Amino acid sequence: VQLQASGGGVVQAGGSLRLSCAASGSTLSTYVMGWFRQAPGKEREFVAGISRTGNGIYYGEFVKGRVTVSRDNAKNTVYLQMSSLRPEDTSVYYCAASQRRGMSVIDYRSTTSYTYWGQGTLVTVSS
Repeated sequence: VQLQASGGGVVQAGGSLRLSCAASGSTLSTYVMGWFRQAPGKEREFVAGISRTGNGIYYGEFVKGRVTVSRDNAKNTVYLQMSSLRPEDTSVYYCAASQRRGMSVIDYRSTTSYTYWGQGTLVTVSS
């Protein structure tokens, strides 16, 4: 599967953005999907994850209440709606796909659980 993230840009603090991750080459419904982010000089960190059907959803502690992950398997696309953005949310945001079964919450949060990665989209939040 190939993943293409989009929707990043420059936004003022307090603003909102919706990121999209379009999949091609395979059916998205067969993958668990995750969103991660990486700021310069920092490790890649978990933002959100969503199960194949969308029934299981998990969020990183620092974004709870400010982001919503969703998926439209018919459109082969996963979304990350972000609101109340802060300057510290400035990062490159990546979507990722996993074919693993029976993932635990810990698995969702780990970069090693995901095999396929998009190229990332830059989100810059100005103060």
